[in-house]
Amino acid sequence: MLGKPVADFSLPSTGGSTFRLSAQRGKTLVLYFHPKDNADFRARHSEFKRLGCEIYGVFKAKMKFPFELLSDPEERACTQFGVMKDKNMYGKKVRGIERSTFVIDEKGKLAREWRGVKVPGHVEEVLSFVKAL
Repeated sequence: MLGKPVADFSLPSTGGSTFRLSAQRGKTLVLYFHPKDNADFRARHSEFKRLGCEIYGVFKAKMKFPFELLSDPEERACTQFGVMKDKNMYGKKVRGIERSTFVIDEKGKLAREWRGVKVPGHVEEVLSFVKAL
């Protein structure tokens, strides 16, 4: 999938509008799938913004973010990016999201992906990658 165009999709956003990937062409995007809030992206948002990079988190969160959050109730984007996984939780199999982050370049191609993300240091790594684009 790296280096290949990302198929267009649309999702409702917290701003009351609809996010459409194809409408974002010409911008670098960070699209992150995290089942829990990630305040690190909020804290570093202005640095991404200065680089002309937009951030979108998938799934509603409790915290107020300076960027849009996208809702994926039918799991279309989750399926497209392959982030739904079977997990073991207290001895039971459950289906959930694997923490993942994707950078999509200005041409709509997947430039980088991180799967199985551990939160400490992750945002700094994504920011360094975006700076190098």
